Amino acid sequence: MHNTIRIATFNIHKGVTHFNARLALFKQREILRKLQADVVFLQEVQDVHAQNSRRFEAWPVAGQVEFLADAVWPEFAYGKNSVYPEGHHGNALLSKYPIIHTNNQDISAHASEQRGMLHCKINVPNWDKPLHTICIHFGLFAHWRRQQLDTVSQFIEQNVPANAPLIIAGDFNDWSMRGGAAFAKRLHVHEVFEHHTGQSARSFPSWLPILKLDRIYVRGFNVKHAETHSGAHFLQLSDHAILSATLTKR
Repeated sequence: MHNTIRIATFNIHKGVTHFNARLALFKQREILRKLQADVVFLQEVQDVHAQNSRRFEAWPVAGQVEFLADAVWPEFAYGKNSVYPEGHHGNALLSKYPIIHTNNQDISAHASEQRGMLHCKINVPNWDKPLHTICIHFGLFAHWRRQQLDTVSQFIEQNVPANAPLIIAGDFNDWSMRGGAAFAKRLHVHEVFEHHTGQSARSFPSWLPILKLDRIYVRGFNVKHAETHSGAHFLQLSDHAILSATLTKR
């Protein structure tokens, strides 16, 4: 039985570089491919934007999700969260394995900031139970994040069996680290970098990471490897680093 799975999480900053100077999607796709992840959690995927599609000649006609998935990840899901006159953006999941169920839930804590949670069930070959994945992007304010953490926790408690393999990943925006410990304890999950290296990964800004904004929480897995992908070249990619992990199902 093949019990090892490689995953990555990345806030792609709507597919453009810092200050929206250049289209970054081609370089983002290239670096994601090099990671050889089986499942990729993406945030701030701007699948439609009328102005940018006119501004950037290479803007993908089929949308950012399909462009990033291309021939590497045959399965993908998109959760539209933030809608505006020019288009919309949200969370997305790319998978090498069949996605058998998708549910996008609004977890906005305030009308001024639209946020969502994308839940997918994935059939990994030879696994006795489907893999449950939760891709999230939480709010900028602590009291909003507390509400969102509770909403996500309730959803998992009601919809994910306690013995099912579970991965929760994304941009938690929790630079103070206050929400993570209670979240992990309540759901019996552990954060892969804390488990593997003793502390959460620094992921923002990507070219010189200081803040610990992005996380990967798992249940039912051992952590074989966890890595932060960052550095000066990320000025041409996104303001967030990429986090990746190699996990072995228990």
